[in-house]
Amino acid sequence: MSEGTTAGGGAADKPVPQPEEVLGPRSGGLVSGSEQAGRGGRGPEVVEVRHGMFGVHGSGDTSGYGGLVQPVAMPGAATQPYGGWFDEAVDVLAEVLGDAGVAFDDAVERVVVDPHTDPPSPHAELTLHVAREHLPAVCRALRDDQDLRFELSLGVSGVHYPQDTGRELHAVYHLTSVTHGRRVRLEVSVPDADPHIPSSTAVYPTNDWHERETWDFFGIVFDDHPGLARIEMPDDWPGHPQRKDYPLGGIPVEYKGATVPPPDTRRSYS
Repeated sequence: MSEGTTAGGGAADKPVPQPEEVLGPRSGGLVSGSEQAGRGGRGPEVVEVRHGMFGVHGSGDTSGYGGLVQPVAMPGAATQPYGGWFDEAVDVLAEVLGDAGVAFDDAVERVVVDPHTDPPSPHAELTLHVAREHLPAVCRALRDDQDLRFELSLGVSGVHYPQDTGRELHAVYHLTSVTHGRRVRLEVSVPDADPHIPSSTAVYPTNDWHERETWDFFGIVFDDHPGLARIEMPDDWPGHPQRKDYPLGGIPVEYKGATVPPPDTRRSYS
């Protein structure tokens, strides 16, 4: 038995590792801050360190993984050269935004290439973290410019990071260029206290129902959406059930007394 462990294989007597001790090389390209900075970028930002399989605090972890320590880290910003077609795409986007009177540094908070390796990995992914007020302009530039042509949006996803103070809610947009055979990801972060993001439906109409689902499950309000309403849960359902602070048990029976109205009296979406 190794020193510091219990007979049951738990971690009750182990010292709690610090974030920098668990940020070694990992699958997916997460590296330590010093390693990332040495490649021309900023190191990953740890927003939380989870203990156990399901993030159980205190007693009650019956998973058998009580000794598991897992950091929740945001990949750090990369600097050029990014590698591959990423440099061209970012440069063209900056030029198009500039022509529209929007400074690239104001619209894009950071560029993330994950993994950011030297030489560039053929499996790297490009993510642009966009300031919410400039999201429509960025989407329009990515869709319309002939050298970008990200004409297809595959939808909008929500993510909740309760410990990411001031930007707890993230909306993620997956864009594809059918013309050039490329993919890019946009990510917009907003605080829980002000969860408003401009709707992207004017640029990508197919995001209509994706934004409704993200509102339903995460509570992100997409301003100027043509009909923002619940899509999965009942209209009077309290809360947003895919948020990580939503209760996992002990919820009252909220369907009690619910009725399904006749088709001709249901809400119209046209």
